[in-house]
Formats: sequence, structure tokens, C-alpha cells
Amino acid sequence: MAKRFSKTKGPSQRQLRAGELVRHALVEILQREPLRDPALDGVSVTVSEVRVSPDLKQASIYAAPLGGTAQDDVVSALNRVAPYLRSLLGKKIDMKFTPALTFKSDDTFEEARKIDALLARPDVARDLKDRDD
Repeated sequence: MAKRFSKTKGPSQRQLRAGELVRHALVEILQREPLRDPALDGVSVTVSEVRVSPDLKQASIYAAPLGGTAQDDVVSALNRVAPYLRSLLGKKIDMKFTPALTFKSDDTFEEARKIDALLARPDVARDLKDRDD
């Protein structure tokens, strides 16, 4: 009897493809469409990842303003305009359902900065150098 994969193996190819389709379309929409929210006025938004639910009806979008300033305000504003973005997204992508959009703060850049700062500390650099020798 063949073993079945566990449910915790990660997203399927279908979810990954749908997530990338949504991400590319959202990036284009955010670049070209004016959004009527003061927190988004003149702000460039980076969309780093889109995770789509197995039924493709929900999408979690990890986003951050370019430069990282006022990140919480920008993510809140994106959630306020999410229904409008969803309607624009429905016109751009060819999917049976247009997923509901939930924007989340992308902290990967901040985490990378913390790791870089940690690795740059003299005591850590010394320990790493000793290890390499």
C-alpha cells in the first residue's frame, strides 16, 4: 500500500502557481492604479509573497512599503482597500474564483537586517573567524 503524504508538507504546485499569478497581478495594479487612501499616497509597496489557501479562495499577501517607513499604517491601508484591489484583480487574472485578500506585514527585510547586525558584531565575527580556521 502506498504511503500518503502528510497534510503539513507545504503548498501544492497549484497553490504556488496561483500565488505567483496573484502576486504579479497585484504588483502591476499597485504600480498603475491610484488608491484613494492617504496612507498609500505616494508610497511604493513591495509584495514579497502571496500564500493562497488550498481551495484558492483566500490569499495572504506579505507586503511592506519601500524603505520600511510606517509599515503598520501601510498594511492597514492595504487591508482597507483590499475589496477594491480584489475587484481589479478579478479583471486581470483568469481563475475560477478571485481570492479574498488579506495583507500582512512582511518582516523578512527587518529580520535580515537584525541578522546582518548580529554577524557584524566583533565577538561574533571573531567566533566565526576562529571556526573557519
